Amino acid sequence: MGTAVSITGLVKTFGRLRALDGLDLDVREGEVLGFLGPNGAGKSTTLRVLLGLLRADSGHVEILGGNPWRDVVSLHRRIAYVPGDVSLWPSLTGGQAIDLLGRLRGGLDERRRSELIETFELDPSKRGRTYSKGNRQKVAIVAALASRAELLILDEPTAGLDPLMESLFREEIRREKAAGRSVLLSSHILSEVEALADRISIIRQGKVVETGTLEQMRAHARTTVAATLDDGAAALTGLPGVVDLHAEDHRVRFTVDADGLGPAMNALAAHGVRALTVTPPSLEDLFLQHYGDRIAPQDQPGGERVVEGAASASHDGASRTRRRARHRGGSPEEAQGTVPGAPR
Repeated sequence: MGTAVSITGLVKTFGRLRALDGLDLDVREGEVLGFLGPNGAGKSTTLRVLLGLLRADSGHVEILGGNPWRDVVSLHRRIAYVPGDVSLWPSLTGGQAIDLLGRLRGGLDERRRSELIETFELDPSKRGRTYSKGNRQKVAIVAALASRAELLILDEPTAGLDPLMESLFREEIRREKAAGRSVLLSSHILSEVEALADRISIIRQGKVVETGTLEQMRAHARTTVAATLDDGAAALTGLPGVVDLHAEDHRVRFTVDADGLGPAMNALAAHGVRALTVTPPSLEDLFLQHYGDRIAPQDQPGGERVVEGAASASHDGASRTRRRARHRGGSPEEAQGTVPGAPR
């Protein structure tokens, strides 16, 4: 299997800020790679380097066999990008925008274009200025999936879509994967990544801290076990790998390392199991293993959990983006990444 994206030792700095600190990442041909990390971790900077919007300070970056900075024009005919906040030409209709983006990418599959417009219930006759955020996303998604692009770079692609459209989007990405396309998917919707990704890379402070399949990641994480027993669970105390043991009457709940799961099951069986629930770690659990130290309960409306520093990192990053854009003579939206070829 070949490699669609290959990044080794990527470094990118903005003044004293080291946004990427020796990042390693690869996307294999025909796979969906989930790219996870909170705001400020370096995801967007990585994508901008791949799109040729930023130049790497050091390291090796290769996309479809080319250099994204040097070969940006030719490569953009072979990739399709969907950002999380799409800008469109206000006077063009959605259909015209799809066709124009398709021509920039070497043409469209007209049959596929029609199928996708119907699937996502998009009215292509409306002008860009009249579209809601969700409909602007649909235009970019249709243009990307109907193109002949070999690589899809998707950055929060379902932002603004309702749950039904999100489900349809997942089905279409599975279809693209089956057709042999490579997909780099960055999303804060962990269930979306969990459903679609063949492998997952988690980034923290400009470095990829873990890469693997969900099964491989789970092999090193704890499983949650809940059971109702005929008698007490005192014998479970002290079993290797068992932590967070809570026992009340005949009910017991604990987490256990992969190596300790078998002995724990045997111990439960010895006490007569009436009911048993074994829950493997979710992608959220695996993600929080790397970021749990940044999560603190806050007295927020609705009991929301807040990632400490995320808001300030996002604000600081936006300010830096605006300054860079003005320095380059462009707009903040250009630096932040709109659909290639769309208005800035």
